[in-house]
Amino acid sequence: MVYSNISKAEFISRPNRFIAHIKIDGKEEIAHVKNTGRCKELLTPNATVFVQKSDNPNRKTKYDLIAVLKGERLINMDSQIPNKVFGEWVQSSGFFGNLTLVKAEKTFGSSRFDYYLETENNKIFVEVKGVTLEENGVVLFPDAPTERGVKHINELCHCIDAGYKAYIFFIIQMDDVKYFTPNRKTHPQFADALKAAKEKGVGIYALSCKVSENSLVADKFVEVKL
Repeated sequence: MVYSNISKAEFISRPNRFIAHIKIDGKEEIAHVKNTGRCKELLTPNATVFVQKSDNPNRKTKYDLIAVLKGERLINMDSQIPNKVFGEWVQSSGFFGNLTLVKAEKTFGSSRFDYYLETENNKIFVEVKGVTLEENGVVLFPDAPTERGVKHINELCHCIDAGYKAYIFFIIQMDDVKYFTPNRKTHPQFADALKAAKEKGVGIYALSCKVSENSLVADKFVEVKL
């Protein structure tokens, strides 16, 4: 996934979930934050961020906040991009074999999953989660309690009962990490649900990404520790 119109800026503050004050070219501007998570460990005063300038003159905010430097580590924090990254990867990786159908967003039961795939032999539901929380090289999800996330996991188990294959892919929006683990401290119910899903037969995988100021591409499988 490649972005256009990317510039370097300095993070000043985040008055609410949706906007951030930044300094770019010596001028203070307001940027839309494309991630409603807490991200407190990322958006710290004076942090170097990378923003995308919008081509839409009618927007209230001129910029979107895309990525941030956490020390020497570049982290993409655009929560809308992991689905696109997975979509590119699933077409080129051959992980599922010969795909005959790739459909974004399909409903099963009371949940709408990110992808529905078909091969000659299998019908597959996939839920994609973006990961931006890192502690000493270990990546974790979620960074805040997510009842919606638990619901999706439980519904994937129902997919298994109905004869489908089911997977959760954690797209790690950074590179060079040790392993992925659910954030039990923040949301123990999510961690328990993920472990139960694994036992049920849901495939649980994590992919790190190659990250640049203007791109994010799925790269390597990362060990999952439940």
